[in-house]
Amino acid sequence: MTDPHDGAPAGPLEQPVDPLAATSLATPAPPDPVAPVPAPASPSPRLPAQEPAEPPTFVFFGIVAAVSLVLDVATKAWAEITLSRRNPMEPTIELIPDHLGFTLAYNPGGAWGLFQNHSEYIRRPFFLLVSLLAIAFIINLYGRLTPGQRALKWGLPLVLGGALGNLSDRIVRSNVIDFIDYQAKWIESMNRLVSKVQKSWVVTDHWPTFNVADIAICVGVGLMAVDMFTSRRGPSASLPPKPPAPSAPPSGMPLSPDLALPVTTDTTPPLKPEP
Repeated sequence: MTDPHDGAPAGPLEQPVDPLAATSLATPAPPDPVAPVPAPASPSPRLPAQEPAEPPTFVFFGIVAAVSLVLDVATKAWAEITLSRRNPMEPTIELIPDHLGFTLAYNPGGAWGLFQNHSEYIRRPFFLLVSLLAIAFIINLYGRLTPGQRALKWGLPLVLGGALGNLSDRIVRSNVIDFIDYQAKWIESMNRLVSKVQKSWVVTDHWPTFNVADIAICVGVGLMAVDMFTSRRGPSASLPPKPPAPSAPPSGMPLSPDLALPVTTDTTPPLKPEP
């Protein structure tokens, strides 16, 4: 019998492995040294963009003026119809005895009876011209209001509504209807002081009779005075606050021309790979 291994070609011989070489093969070579890339600086916090506030609209202006005008015209119509039918011996409707009541009166002049003794040919054109100039001034001033002028936002339409209410009386009746009668002791004291300067001044404890239009005008003028003392002037009143300036980099650190970020300089020499 023959040996099956006889005549078979000899296989490759195994060579001894150098342990140092095996260790060098298993350990990866260190990467090429590169300069560390600096992390981008966090952007400076910015405030959210604020939309500029809108100025008061003429829709609001017209609504407030119309409401005050309608209230004035309606109350005057009620006063003329109701109070003219009362007994001449008791013409007043007392609300608060000796202080407040309704008494019908016709005023051909202005406040405190201004120009009431002048001719109709002088008095009527004068008040018409003054009223028209006041209305034009109010409309022009309202169109230039800034969002922060809240007092004028209400005051100007109130003055306009009151001026239109009294103007309609002068056009229709040539007189202004007054019906609110207020009286107090301090009014009498004030009139006594005035009478010492003006000898013809009548001493009374009654305030001049007025109407709703006069109330609207007085409240509106008061709000205009408030605006003069509280409203900020200048363009900065309606501009949003400026965002904070970005923080400056440390001194001595150069800036990248493209990103405007600090560039770190690494002075560590590159590492050489092991043989």
